Amino acid sequence: MFCGVWACSDDQMPAEEGTPDTPEVPGEPDTPVENILPVLRVEGRYLKNEQGEIVNLHGFTQTYSPFFNNNAWDNYDVQACLDYNQSMVDGILDAGWRFNFVRMHLDPYWSDDTALPYVRYEGHERFSELRFRKYLDELFVPMAEYFISKGMYVVMRPPGVCPNGDGYQGIELGDTYQEFLLKVWDIVSQHSKIKNNSGIMFELANEPVNIKGTDGNWGSTGDACFANMKLYFQAIVDKIRGNGSQNIIWVPGLAYQSSYAGYATHRIEGENIGFAVHCYPGWYGSDAEEDSGEGIGTMSGGGYEAFQRGWDAQVGPVAAFAPIMVTEIDWAPKKYTDMTWGKSITGVAGGAGFGANFKYIADNSGNVSWLFFTTRSDLLAAFQDVPGEPGNYTFLNDPEACPWAMYHWFKEYAEGVVINGELERLELMDLAGDLSMQMGDVNYLKVKAGFSDGSERMVTADAVIASSDESVVKVEQTGKLVAVSEGEAVVTVAYTSPSGGSKELTLNVTVLSPFTLTADAFNPSIWEEGTFDEETRTLVTGMYGFGGWEYANGLDLSAFQTLTVELGNDNECGVSFRLFDKTSYWTEPAIYDFGSSRKVVVNLHQMKDANGESISPEHLYIIGFWSTGGKPIVIKQITLQ
Repeated sequence: MFCGVWACSDDQMPAEEGTPDTPEVPGEPDTPVENILPVLRVEGRYLKNEQGEIVNLHGFTQTYSPFFNNNAWDNYDVQACLDYNQSMVDGILDAGWRFNFVRMHLDPYWSDDTALPYVRYEGHERFSELRFRKYLDELFVPMAEYFISKGMYVVMRPPGVCPNGDGYQGIELGDTYQEFLLKVWDIVSQHSKIKNNSGIMFELANEPVNIKGTDGNWGSTGDACFANMKLYFQAIVDKIRGNGSQNIIWVPGLAYQSSYAGYATHRIEGENIGFAVHCYPGWYGSDAEEDSGEGIGTMSGGGYEAFQRGWDAQVGPVAAFAPIMVTEIDWAPKKYTDMTWGKSITGVAGGAGFGANFKYIADNSGNVSWLFFTTRSDLLAAFQDVPGEPGNYTFLNDPEACPWAMYHWFKEYAEGVVINGELERLELMDLAGDLSMQMGDVNYLKVKAGFSDGSERMVTADAVIASSDESVVKVEQTGKLVAVSEGEAVVTVAYTSPSGGSKELTLNVTVLSPFTLTADAFNPSIWEEGTFDEETRTLVTGMYGFGGWEYANGLDLSAFQTLTVELGNDNECGVSFRLFDKTSYWTEPAIYDFGSSRKVVVNLHQMKDANGESISPEHLYIIGFWSTGGKPIVIKQITLQ
């Protein structure tokens, strides 16, 4: 059965038959690729053109093994490969797709030394520098020239994927894979037709999973991992820049390119640098009909808000200071088994589903480029903008599969949105009255406009949202409200339609104590299954369990000196009060045991974990009670001074 996708490092493809002639060492051409595209640069968190306008790109992918191209050529026939793939580009544009970039895989089919025994297909085990240089000249550069001539930027991705599994635990500082990447990017960034060509960008690697951290442990999150992740990819950035190449660079994260928070602390240094992200159904808390198989997603039904919270936690820390390019994303109902990697529906922005919520998150962020990840150029070329029949949809015309949605969204991005009716109403989805928030929590406003022609649109990104008191409620990014301190504030939402008319809404917001003891605010099952009785304020944790409060945006208690916690009963289950200044429960917290007492007092400015490391009161993400489990813990009161 043909598999229509190629995403993760566990995938393999058959070894190619036939051995090419030993290539001659090519002479590098002197004529640079003519770039007819606007020059782009990274400025702050945005990709911008020379006029200072924000640019977000929308594209697709090509890879150059016959295995993924209907076996349209064999025996390393360069001209046949060029003819086929260029004809696919023509067909795609003739079909009406509005793409302005391509992710080009420098496929290891062309750089493999086929005289060596076949091993798993990572790209580096059988890498031939001689063959790579030859086919960079003969195949990849001519394809880049062709794309640029058609108005598309090129994002080059190195051969293969980062090693993981089958004898590999991940990547490691100074390993053979880093040496391979250094060699590849040294060659590419010195090439006369690529170096400083603003139409060509570099995605440094594909899907790192784990890295060996400074503590000697393998993982995909946390300070120890990202301290080494910065060093691993900084060396490659420095190699490129040392060659005098200023091409835009897209840096990958961990966990199949879903984990980035550590880069906010361990920043990659240099200019013209953004981050390359992958996004599939089930990742970041998004909706999925089926797990995508990497072990980092789930079948979930969290809809928009869970997806937004996950994105904010894992990608948001770098999206705050650099542009994002999503270089892998797709979705379709699982009945289209082999057509996409991700199994979910387009759904509705602000509601259930994956695709529409991703677009909504990307649009609201304002600095996200993204593409249709496919190895099937022929499917894109075969697309027809003709609606399917309900009950008789195909993959290409089903509104719940990504091709139909992306085709029309990309046209909107390219041509602008046309609104034919007058603005009639403005509403906040899922909010019927005033809003109460717990200090340290976030709420995502979803602003919808209705027009006289009967159409509706999410307009959160186009609305002006302001708080009457940002010391109580702060407005961050598009539609995100952060509860800063106890009190009240009025949030104003105003929208002016391009077709005429303006509307304004006001929302009264009350911010409550960060330690509200209600069933909505208190989670008894942060670890292991527990229960919480709101009336009696009684927590029972699971065995060695933890219950308490979670603060998606980080709770800032730095203005207070002490936090006093009092129990209403004796400690019969080893209760301790714990505070975490990192987002994961599996990091080291500050621990305060009750012992035989019913009270503990926390000096918020002298908190330390078990290793003696300071715990910051400025960003606390998890606070609560640990116990051996099965016994009642009555929470009498918690006070801040």
